[in-house]
Amino acid sequence: MLLSFPNWIIHLSSALEWGVAAALFFHYGSITGRRDIRIFGLAMLPHWSGSFFVLGYHISGDSIPLLLDMSELINLFGSTALLLATLNLLKSTKKASSTGSMAALAAIMIAGKPQSWLGADIFDAILQLSSVVYLTFLVLLLILYRRDRSIFSALTVTGFWFVLVFISVTIFCMYLATIVRGYPTLSHDDLLHGLAESLLSISNLMIVIGAQRKIREYKQEHLGDFKQRGFKLHPHDEKAAHG
Repeated sequence: MLLSFPNWIIHLSSALEWGVAAALFFHYGSITGRRDIRIFGLAMLPHWSGSFFVLGYHISGDSIPLLLDMSELINLFGSTALLLATLNLLKSTKKASSTGSMAALAAIMIAGKPQSWLGADIFDAILQLSSVVYLTFLVLLLILYRRDRSIFSALTVTGFWFVLVFISVTIFCMYLATIVRGYPTLSHDDLLHGLAESLLSISNLMIVIGAQRKIREYKQEHLGDFKQRGFKLHPHDEKAAHG
């Protein structure tokens, strides 16, 4: 395996954080009685499953390109699921969502990419299409946040957008690892690979903390309702509500 133990911790943390975020959004939708928020939580699961294909790819020592290709295909599906789930949330806002407001955004060309079992052209097409879909999701997420701030916290929205920082730094690290430092791929440069992946972990952590804050805020605002329904609150939440 190419990854060091600290690098594995970073990769596993990223995957775990995204899964926790999905579970928190589903829980938030359950306590608020909003099916559209629960759907958003479920829409995060494809990306989560795609992360395990990336982990499998690294376990193989980056020797099974098909696993990486599968992760990209699943991520495309996952980005589409997030986009559709956000459109569904927009329907609940006062202003009707308009598909005409979705701008066509330029795709990110990734240099220094690893070998693809599907072939370079198909791999590039998948990455470009997935980038466009995810960027469109981010734009709609901002529109949704401006219309209804009861769904996502500012930190959660920032976390989703911070993925672009992760992508940009990863591209730069790919260039440094393959062109400047002479490694075959970024995975062979453990330091730069860990640095880039840590940004994804930070992004996912912001999403998790933001979702948890939103759940806590809702529970504090509806403390009486939760007691009548028999829900047990965390002592910190109940103290904050009375404080």
